[in-house]
Amino acid sequence: MSNNEVVSPSHYTVWKMEPITFIMENRMEFWRGNVIKYVARAGFKGDEVQDLEKAIRYLEMRINELSGAPITHHHKQPVDALKDD
Repeated sequence: MSNNEVVSPSHYTVWKMEPITFIMENRMEFWRGNVIKYVARAGFKGDEVQDLEKAIRYLEMRINELSGAPITHHHKQPVDALKDD
């Protein structure tokens, strides 16, 4: 991996501002920053659906926290289970 891919990965530099800069300058919480990170890179690094599922997972954990459920409780069906065969 090149130093450029460590400092400014191409899957984040497609935007006018890298997500990490936006997240840190706005002093966002960990969960909120990860949602932004995964949504911003979706389709630019690896599996787009997987990145969107990761964003959903962070949202789900935040909802669990606010509702008093165990943070890691998973109560949604995976996307594959919703597909028509």
